[in-house]
Amino acid sequence: MQRFEVRTDVSGAVGLGEHLETSATVVVADDFTPIERTVVCFGFPGGGYSRGYFTFDMPGATGGGEAGWHASRGWIFVACDHLSIGDSDRPADPTRLTFEVLAAANAATVANVLAALRDGTISTSIPPVADPIVLGIGQSMGGCLTIVLQGQRQTFDGIGILGYSSIHTVLPMPPGTPPIQMPALPRGTMPPLLDASAFASPTPSSGPPTAADLPITTWGFHYDDVPQDVVINDMVDYPNRRGPMPEWATSSTPLCAITMLSAGVVAHEASLITVPVLVAVGERDVCPDPWMEPKAYKGSTDISVFVCPTMSHMHNFASTRERFWTRLHSWGEGVAAQRAV
Repeated sequence: MQRFEVRTDVSGAVGLGEHLETSATVVVADDFTPIERTVVCFGFPGGGYSRGYFTFDMPGATGGGEAGWHASRGWIFVACDHLSIGDSDRPADPTRLTFEVLAAANAATVANVLAALRDGTISTSIPPVADPIVLGIGQSMGGCLTIVLQGQRQTFDGIGILGYSSIHTVLPMPPGTPPIQMPALPRGTMPPLLDASAFASPTPSSGPPTAADLPITTWGFHYDDVPQDVVINDMVDYPNRRGPMPEWATSSTPLCAITMLSAGVVAHEASLITVPVLVAVGERDVCPDPWMEPKAYKGSTDISVFVCPTMSHMHNFASTRERFWTRLHSWGEGVAAQRAV
């Protein structure tokens, strides 16, 4: 598997008056050969996670995670960091990172990578890809921003919204536990700091973290059969990570992320989307009623819903993750096939 790092200057696209760049990882099979309808899939991570969410391997697995899995089946997969996430730059004033600014930066990233693929400038080992099928998938916060990007700019031939509700995103809680009451913040509202109290671990122990240090929200993020050491590594310091950084994680999250939990916050953009939409979630996830989600995409005539068993919100950690990837891949191939009709 080949991996190439691409930096994109998004300064002009976002218009914040400072130099800003994003980071992306392009994953391509060693024996990649373009076909008539080559699929290029852009993946955008959720809050508290970096582009490494799409490229990391669970213990005992090899191949480069979800990105490598799709690439081994003929796709080009591009894992992207939003501004203020992972290796992408952080603006001097974080309150200026609105939905629109983040979407504009992601649009510039997509355009730059596609141009490099078309011109053959990413690597001499990758033949030019002139006219691909372009998919955009986003997990959690990435799903929200993919809706905004597609609704405003019509960038992709199809979008996969993975673990985000265009109606109302609600954190899943264990049975018998009252739901967390998140503030209803209108779009554009900027809390001074991301309130992490809803995710906070219990009083930290003095030694290495254990299961006793996991926050109550862990049940909704990771299914019961995910290896406990991986869960502890992911959740004890989530989302404002200050300790050792797992390869899938990031130490910062855009402040506007908290408003993504408000009802109907991207309803307008969702209604403007006309391309095929895949709504894919785990059986424990942030969509209270996945079968209601198609109603949000009234401009699209092609909407699929997939609920993956034995999976919580963080899909790529689940034991059933390949089942999830298989459904996404078959959906993407269907989007590609339709263009020839």
